[in-house]
Amino acid sequence: MPVNPIFQRLTLLTGAEAMEALANIRVIVFGVGGVGSWCAEALARSGVGHIAIVDSDTVCVTNINRQVQAIAATVGQFKVDVLKDRLLAINPACDVAAFGKVFSRESAGDFGIEGADYVIDAIDSITHKLDLIEYAAAASVPLFSSMGMAQKLDPTQLKTGDIWETQGCPLARLVRSGLRKRGFQGHFTVVYSAERLPLSAGVVAACGSAQCLCPARNRDDPNAPIEWCSSKKVINGSAVTVTATAGMILGSLVLQDVYARYHPVDMVQNG
Repeated sequence: MPVNPIFQRLTLLTGAEAMEALANIRVIVFGVGGVGSWCAEALARSGVGHIAIVDSDTVCVTNINRQVQAIAATVGQFKVDVLKDRLLAINPACDVAAFGKVFSRESAGDFGIEGADYVIDAIDSITHKLDLIEYAAAASVPLFSSMGMAQKLDPTQLKTGDIWETQGCPLARLVRSGLRKRGFQGHFTVVYSAERLPLSAGVVAACGSAQCLCPARNRDDPNAPIEWCSSKKVINGSAVTVTATAGMILGSLVLQDVYARYHPVDMVQNG
């Protein structure tokens, strides 16, 4: 099989067999915000041939500082639609499926998880996050998950590890607690950081209020995008240097796992 010139430099690292495998796998990214959007970009630029992106939200002006599809011209558009166009602009041969909906227990069967090779969890909602973790485990699909990336400024403090071995991350603690309550005993790899900066006192806009910077939702339209900010207890600060790094690490976990199938000795020596 001839090497796609787009991925010639990566093929020099992975070998042709691994690149062919990447072209044939399907990865589903749940949540394409500050972490998930960069993960999807990493997957597209790494030759993954089938990518599904899932998110019900639209681009808000406050997303521009950290989300790859968020620019002034895309404010108000569905995140998955804009990101799909970008992924296809990177690799026109990629099969990209965009789902502008929420993952939940009720919708879990709509995304073809059982036929996926990997699931990426970049969901903010703790309930939906736990639901996805349980569903992917029941379907025996490898899952890589992002923990909390807000209130952090130093990307060099990011780590990967088993969910049960995480320390210092408030979201990881909530995930562990929630999984214990559900009787979940499985294992999966997460990206997390123990860094915690003090909360800023300079809040200039309250999401969900008259001063909210997010696009207003037409509540009379059942198909209108869901505005999530007003349902959050706290809006924390976040930096692209951290969120994008977390997304790239999630993408690299897929890349490394596929690479290890064809170069197991290399992974052991370098691991």
